[in-house]
Formats: sequence, C-alpha cells, structure tokens
Amino acid sequence: MAYSTIDNPELYFQAKIYTGNGGTQSITLDGSENMQPNWVWIKNRSGTDIHAIYDSVRGVNKNLRSDANSAEGSQSTGLTSFDSDGFGVGDTGSVNTNSNNFASWNWAMGTSFSNDASATSVGSIDSSGSINTTAGQSIISWTGTGSAGTIAHGLGAVPKMIIVKNRDQTDDWYCYNVHNGNTHSILLNSNGAKVGAYTDNWNNTTPTSSVFSVGGSHATSGGSSEKMIAYCFADVKGYSKFGSFTGNANADGPMIWCGFRPAWFLVKNTGASEHWRIYDNKRDTVNHMYHVLFPNESSAESTVNNASEEIDFLSNGVKIRSNAQQLNGSGHTLVFMAFAESPFVNSNGVPCNAR
Repeated sequence: MAYSTIDNPELYFQAKIYTGNGGTQSITLDGSENMQPNWVWIKNRSGTDIHAIYDSVRGVNKNLRSDANSAEGSQSTGLTSFDSDGFGVGDTGSVNTNSNNFASWNWAMGTSFSNDASATSVGSIDSSGSINTTAGQSIISWTGTGSAGTIAHGLGAVPKMIIVKNRDQTDDWYCYNVHNGNTHSILLNSNGAKVGAYTDNWNNTTPTSSVFSVGGSHATSGGSSEKMIAYCFADVKGYSKFGSFTGNANADGPMIWCGFRPAWFLVKNTGASEHWRIYDNKRDTVNHMYHVLFPNESSAESTVNNASEEIDFLSNGVKIRSNAQQLNGSGHTLVFMAFAESPFVNSNGVPCNAR
C-alpha cells in the first residue's frame, strides 16, 4: 500500500461555498489550515453566470471563463484580492450576486517561478509563473511565438494534465490528458468528444519532468507576442490523481482508485458529446454526490437526485453509481481530475478515517 506524501491536502486545495451579498465581502476558506489561493475558480450555483477563473500570475483583476473561448477580460469588481485565508470579491454578478449561492475551488501554488530558456537550456521559450512542487501543480505564463517549442513547467515531475488558454484571442481551452496522449486534446469549453484535428497542439511530444511541448497551433503555442497561460498538474500520492477509466453502462459502475477521499472530481466522457462535470465535498457532504456543475456551460447547478447523476466519494477514490453515458458510457473512455480531502493512508502508514 502506497503511503501519502501529503497528510493535509487542505494546505493545497479547498472547496468553499458561500452566499453573495451584492456588495463586497471577504471569503474565508474553512479548512483546518489557512491557505492562500493562487488559482480561484468561481461559479454562481443559482444562476447562469460565467465560470469565473482568476489566478495570481495574470493578476487579481484578470478573468477568464471556462464556458466560452473568450479572450481574457478585465474586472475591477470581480475577484479583488488573494488573501492569506481566502479571497475577496466585489459586486460583479458572476462572483457575488445578492442572495445567490456560489461554489469556489481554490488551489495554492505560491512559489515564484521564472525560466530564461537560453540561459538554463531548459525549454526553448521563456516562461514564468507560480509553482508548488510538493503538491505537483503550477501556473505557467509565456509569450507566444507562433511556432513549435518547449516550455518549462517547474514541477520537477511529469505533468499528467495541462490546461492551456490563449489570453489574447478567442481560442478554445485545450487540455492535455495522459490517457489521450500527445496527438489529441479535449476542449474544456466544449461538450465535444476528444479532438485530433489539431494533432500538433502538443507537437506530438509527451511532457517530461522539466518541459511540455507546444506545436504550431495558434491555440497552444500562441501567435507572436500573444499572452498564454497554462495550469499544469502531476500526480501526488494522497493528494491528486489524473487519469481515465472505461465505462460499463451499469449502475454498478467502475471504482476509480485515487488513494484518497476526494474533495473535488472533474470528469469528461471523451468518446461522446457530453458535458464536463464537477462534484465537490462542500456542495454534497454525504453520498450520493449529485450536485453537478458543468465547466463548459454557464447553466445553474443541476440538483436532480437520480441515477443519471450519482457518484460516491469513498475513502480511497470514486465509485460511479450511474449507467448514463455522461458518466459511464459503454466502452467509452472517461478522463478525470481529482484532488483530496484526506489520504487513504497517511505518511506514517496509518489509515485515515472515512466519513
């Protein structure tokens, strides 16, 4: 049995739900430890507002939306601060509509990163950002060249999931997943199946422990002088898991081993036109998990408690309780990202209690 390398995942990821007040407010994360987020993703559960995405590398007033291919926007009253124990919001509706219910998902990186490719001989394109090698996650920024190249990600481990967005253009969100490999992408802003039309997105090259590759595609390499952003993730025992499973179209669906009780789970059927789906441990505190948000569209939260929606968060992973195509299509490959609430076995080999 593999022991965890992280005993307290709440140092690096926390979900938080809150109620909007229509003015300004400070949102305090309620984990066992204070955590200053560097990446904050907010969705209005009650309404059809955008998925609002902010990070400390681009700056507090810069927003992106996962439900569209829009270029980066500027907001003075959206996210207003990254705080030592949470974040601040202004009166923008997508983050603070009065009396509406909101979900936020928060990741901590925190260590500044900069790579001069010509000086270090790591990669061919300069990059900078914020990294957390302990948690295997980084935010990486670079300026596009319009040509294939390699970019340092700072993780010191091979990324299993990379999410890339051209900040300056109306380009899709392109996702690399270890299962799909280096000749396919999945679009975060689309319900479509995996795409191979842009086979040069990753320059047909698998990421290494130091760099990931981009091809000539405008969406991943960026045109000349265009600003790019990537969110990069590597597996960390007891904290994060990125991979795939095969559907069986049975209500007794697959068990996905993660090595921890999840706090957050993102899943997509790559073989069919089905929505991405997000579950977390704050909107559902007991099994079954059935409050669902869809990253690729701005719709309000789905709260239909039926067999087409349900999964369970177990002490060691996720159990699919649905026979529906979106979660368990027969023979279909589904990719996922998961972050932990608590490890199955801690770093001392002691089993952790399941809820």
